[in-house]
Amino acid sequence: MRILGLDYGSRNIGVAVSDPLLITAFGLEIIRRPDENEIKKSIKRLGEIINEYTIKTIVLGYPKHLDNTESMRCIKTLEFKDRLLRNFKKIEIILWDERLTTVSAEKELIHAGFDHKKIENIIDETAAVLILRNYLEHRSKTAI
Repeated sequence: MRILGLDYGSRNIGVAVSDPLLITAFGLEIIRRPDENEIKKSIKRLGEIINEYTIKTIVLGYPKHLDNTESMRCIKTLEFKDRLLRNFKKIEIILWDERLTTVSAEKELIHAGFDHKKIENIIDETAAVLILRNYLEHRSKTAI
């Protein structure tokens, strides 16, 4: 069993997966779509990933504002969560506060020496890794 981390955006879904021991996360891919409302292919691809990695839980980034209020993206994220629940009935979906995740991902990539063009291509996947990594760290601390 593994856990899937998702950074759901208007055009891209960053995807990360945990290792089998649920200790760390690694980037898997970015699911790109030309239109925000065209979600069928994304759901199909996520189904393939769920089957391949025996996913039982999805950690979905929840993009609140810094003042803890809900953003307009929160509404879209909740709609996406509902869509996931309809398609993957046996999967637990956890909303995870993702404030500043993209900023942190960009800083990590800059520190690692990536140029701006490369960062644009992998930022969503890296954000998904951070969302999942933060969840796994929290999970390990609360399990004690």
